[in-house]
Amino acid sequence: MNAFANALTQLKKAIQLGGLSAETWEFLSKPQRIINHSLPVRMDDGSLRMFESYRVQYNNACGPYKGGIRFHPKVDLSEVKALAFWMSIKCAVVGIPMGGGKGGVVVDPKKLSVTELERLSRAYAAMFAPYIGPDKDVPAPDVYTTPQIMAWMMDEYNKVTGTEAPGMITGKPLAVGGSQGRGTATAQGGFYVLSEVVKKLKLVLGKTTVAIQGFGNAGSVMAGLVQKAGYKVVAVSDSSAGIYNPKGLVLKEVEKYKQSTGKLTGFPGAQTITNEKLLELPVDVLVPAALENQITEKNVGRIKAKVVLELANGPTTPEADEKLFKKGIVLVPDVLANAGGVTVSYFEWVQNLANYYWTEKEVFQKLERIIVDSFNEVWQMAQSKKTDLRTAAFIVAVGRISEAMRARSWIN
Repeated sequence: MNAFANALTQLKKAIQLGGLSAETWEFLSKPQRIINHSLPVRMDDGSLRMFESYRVQYNNACGPYKGGIRFHPKVDLSEVKALAFWMSIKCAVVGIPMGGGKGGVVVDPKKLSVTELERLSRAYAAMFAPYIGPDKDVPAPDVYTTPQIMAWMMDEYNKVTGTEAPGMITGKPLAVGGSQGRGTATAQGGFYVLSEVVKKLKLVLGKTTVAIQGFGNAGSVMAGLVQKAGYKVVAVSDSSAGIYNPKGLVLKEVEKYKQSTGKLTGFPGAQTITNEKLLELPVDVLVPAALENQITEKNVGRIKAKVVLELANGPTTPEADEKLFKKGIVLVPDVLANAGGVTVSYFEWVQNLANYYWTEKEVFQKLERIIVDSFNEVWQMAQSKKTDLRTAAFIVAVGRISEAMRARSWIN
């Protein structure tokens, strides 16, 4: 499935239902700039390898481009374009003054040594330095990239440009200008959204069951937050398999087991299941927190959850979206559910520019207000247009981007 084609399907639906102009479609159906480089990296054995890399700058009507850089063997241009587009929507949904961009390198970082990974990270920053910066395009971590990688990139960018610009990238370690709360912000924002959905649907907290696909940073933190709040986490999974216990999992034990064995498979007192089967469990809340295209036309009929909360980017295809809505399943889209990450990235950028830093409590207070207000605005739009939450979020976001483009006289 073509991720970018899915993104355009979502855009077209929102423009039609929201009564937005044909010029808005014409402008937003294509990225403003695509940059493609081959990165030369000297490996530890002395050999030279070239790594294909991308940066897509989708739209900057609302402010500088903003979006992560992923290191993954299956990165391709269609995926990066889609992710850059979704970042434009995501920033506009929560009303932060930034546009959308995304980067990627075709690589399996697990096969690189630490020194090779550093050389690759620095090569990316050096090659893309003319196109990025605090007032142009502000990258961040994504799949298989880390705060340490962001620090290497910032250091290399500063060397190449002769500046000291911590605001050129976000998701950095605290020691070099990172923000309190950034590491858990995606899950924290998702948790605030889930709390609002539970209120709207009048679900009973202590009896609400949750399954989470993906036990990386966002998924594992989300699991901890919901369990602490009183939800019953019955299933989690990593890239290889999942575990399920309808009576609930003790997450501290799961984390210990994962750390000691490197996997979830075989966890005592739980049934080992596939990632595909986890999606189909009879739970109240399903949280896809892995990769895109997980809920499709093929398996949507077997989804039993009352709520699907997308912590991953693009885990549901447009065809599946339609069917979930018809089944009465509430799907909270990625552009709202996982916007906590980009919101706190924006906070980090603001703190870097001001050289004034906030406490974690201050960060989360600001985040909660933005996320809750954004959710309620999207919920009201969905009710007024009698549509799903994704389309409502897109109508809100595209409306804001369209207004900014009109103010700049890019469109009539």
